[in-house]
Amino acid sequence: MDGPEAIITGRGLAKVYALGGGLVRALAGVDLTVQAGEMVAVMGPSGSGKSTLLHILGCLDTPTQGTYRLAGREVSGLSDRELSRIRCSQIGFVFQSFHLIPQLNLLENVALPFCYHPRTSPAAARARAAQALDRVGLADRLRHRPAELSGGELQRAAIARAMAVEPAILLADEPTGNLDSKSGQKVLNVFQRLHLEEATILVATHDPAVAAGCSRIIHLRDGRLAEERE
Repeated sequence: MDGPEAIITGRGLAKVYALGGGLVRALAGVDLTVQAGEMVAVMGPSGSGKSTLLHILGCLDTPTQGTYRLAGREVSGLSDRELSRIRCSQIGFVFQSFHLIPQLNLLENVALPFCYHPRTSPAAARARAAQALDRVGLADRLRHRPAELSGGELQRAAIARAMAVEPAILLADEPTGNLDSKSGQKVLNVFQRLHLEEATILVATHDPAVAAGCSRIIHLRDGRLAEERE
């Protein structure tokens, strides 16, 4: 049952793609509820539907069937423009490949999302970006460019960028996939600190260590919910 603070509610989420003259069912009727403040791992083999589910929850894609409510609002049938507004204001993304702009320093990279928030002044955007970098342990790297940092530092900077606008949910797709175990643990530590601060986080991962650090684990197989573990 949905609790009073459910921030994500998906019912019968299905996604079918046309491929090579046939149909590929990436999701096959997933029911999912996430409460505000939860840190949930989404696990499963390649092709199980993890990334497709995150793309739908992040409003990067829409389900072929089913409904999705984000913070109490039905978003399944919204226009591309409306979905774009939601992505900019309510969702933070962390990807495996960082996606930082090499010509900009970390402060500038983390402040970039505020370009879509015209009511935030440039000075306020820089202040909030600096605060976000401090939260992930990079206060001494504000003026460094991506080429000057390690992989773990780059991923922590990407987390800071995702969290700077204080989104309703943070979605991370294999955030430790390109990192060694030591750097991966530092990234996991950042997620756990954010979780203690009551951030809502969903992490798609193959890494058992990352999953073990979450409050709940969801397993997908062949586009279906296989099991859940606390």
